[in-house]
Amino acid sequence: MATSIAARISRKAAAAAFSAHRHVISSRAFVTEAAKTISPSSDRVKWDYRGQRKIIPLGQWVPKVAVDAYVAPNVVLAGQVTVSDGASVWNGCVLRGDLNKITVGFCSSVQERSVIHAAWSSPTGLPAETTIERFVTIGAYSLLRSCTIEPECIIGQHSILMEGSLVETHSILEAGSVVPPGRRIPTGELWAGNPARFVRALTHEETLEIPKLAVAINDLSKEHFSEFLPYSTAYLEVEKLKKSLGITI
Repeated sequence: MATSIAARISRKAAAAAFSAHRHVISSRAFVTEAAKTISPSSDRVKWDYRGQRKIIPLGQWVPKVAVDAYVAPNVVLAGQVTVSDGASVWNGCVLRGDLNKITVGFCSSVQERSVIHAAWSSPTGLPAETTIERFVTIGAYSLLRSCTIEPECIIGQHSILMEGSLVETHSILEAGSVVPPGRRIPTGELWAGNPARFVRALTHEETLEIPKLAVAINDLSKEHFSEFLPYSTAYLEVEKLKKSLGITI
């Protein structure tokens, strides 16, 4: 009696195992057949989703980057964004022009981890676009939204410029400054604090140093930019490493 029960149990186990094996085989066959029959259309746009996308078109708007502008590999440019000649946007920045235009002017720089955005409209009636004009230096970790920065200004790191704010030419914001909506920073002055307040007038020598800083950052960006070209200097480091290891190949 016990022997017959054991035999029935073993037959049931064998049948269950055979059924599961047959199901796996049929599933593999179905997947293989589906892979053969389903092929992507040749007219579809091919995107590489394996890494972060630097250029993100939104509707009819595609970010524009000048030929000699430097944009780091992990920067995100979305929508109505224009990076002009000689400008540089450094690692980790996000420029999101989904609601309005963002412009980075000639020889201006947006340094690491800064975020630039633009609103639909400004409560002050001023343009809601975010405009950074020529020879402007934006410090790291800054946040700009629907503001205007005139030529030859320095925005210290960790600064926040809110909607409708205006920084006039030859002005400097100290690090950590917060410019409230609609606030104007007059030309030739140094402001600091939260909210930003007048500190003192800039000297003539300090005013002359502002575009020099922008040019220095532009020169540095060219060194970074050259590493992405076919004639980069990376081979020099490889040759040096091979020589140190005694490799003659």
